[in-house]
Amino acid sequence: MLNPRLGTLVALIVMAAATRLLPHPPNLTSLTAVALFGGACFSDRRLAFAVPFLALLASDLTLGLFYSWSSMAYQPHMWVQYFAFGLVVLLGMSLKGKSSALGIGGTTLAASCLFFAVTNFGEWVFQPWYPKTAQGLIDAYVAAIPFFRNAVIGDLAYATLLFGGFHLLERNFVALRAEPKAA
Repeated sequence: MLNPRLGTLVALIVMAAATRLLPHPPNLTSLTAVALFGGACFSDRRLAFAVPFLALLASDLTLGLFYSWSSMAYQPHMWVQYFAFGLVVLLGMSLKGKSSALGIGGTTLAASCLFFAVTNFGEWVFQPWYPKTAQGLIDAYVAAIPFFRNAVIGDLAYATLLFGGFHLLERNFVALRAEPKAA
């Protein structure tokens, strides 16, 4: 039987990932917040990666079916996005046991920057529209700046909802609190 804390964490991540299926401005999504939240809240490292990755994969597959995208396996830049997602989960693990709004906000901004840097480098490497030169790399990052603004807004908003919402649930429902570690 699934314990209440684990079930609630999984449900929050699935619901947040499902918001990708709703209309939204480009890059204003829950992805980075989902990865950070999973990394921060699951005590089992396997679950910290598996639950956010499965939620991302499910939403990608749903979007792929809806928009008739070709298979992710044939889109190398998609694998770069999953790699960046994994790095954000690792960054989220640095938040374990910490609950300050400033720490979560700062880590969310760092995650936004990390995701931006890694994924846009991947776009430059794998997409044909940028020359494989220093100027082409600069052009790839400059072209992505308008999307970065939306990403930061989405990351901060969803991180606030996930971390803040779960904190309120933990405060009000004893069954959701993490068990204290034995000394």
